[in-house]
Amino acid sequence: MDTMNFKIIEANVSHLGFAEEICFLMEESAKVRGTGIAKREPEYVRGKMLEGKAIIAFSDGKLAGFCYIESWGHGKFVANSGLIVAPEFRKSGMARAIKKTTFALSRKRFPEAKIFGITTSLAVMKINSELGYKPVTFSELTDDDQFWKGCQSCVNYDILMRNNRHMCLCTAMLYDPNKNDKKFDFNKKYNVLERFIQFTHRFTNNKKNGK
Repeated sequence: MDTMNFKIIEANVSHLGFAEEICFLMEESAKVRGTGIAKREPEYVRGKMLEGKAIIAFSDGKLAGFCYIESWGHGKFVANSGLIVAPEFRKSGMARAIKKTTFALSRKRFPEAKIFGITTSLAVMKINSELGYKPVTFSELTDDDQFWKGCQSCVNYDILMRNNRHMCLCTAMLYDPNKNDKKFDFNKKYNVLERFIQFTHRFTNNKKNGK
């Protein structure tokens, strides 16, 4: 695995053919965790690619991961959603690199927007904290009905609605560019993240092989 060549880039029209595989990975990931990722259709994913609001990762031409941007409240709020990593690339640092690259794209596309997320994943919470997100109540997130409608395919949707969208099993986290002192250099080239991923894999595999 130390010979793998990782590439993390903005998705575009040339990647439309991966939409079905991406949706399959999202659905399978949600089943494994038993919570989380809202189901998305291939056409929706293709739309994000065409809008320049998605990040896709490859290893030697094979799909390795994906994440996309959603905007709410006329661009006042932004969410980095649908983060998935193919099973063979998990626990490699891939999720962190995709998340950071998507965050960078969000800051570039929506510099004044508050970036938020709701998740049950401790790993995602840790990455969010590194980027400057803070835990918040659901009331500090967007009140856009379309956002919450996207939770309908989650197994915990009934819990969310029973609590009038005030709480669920997910933890809400928010990055506010007007309050946050943590500076994230979103102008760094994506190949810096690629080198980080490659180094992580080499180190992990060398350790397994006793090198």
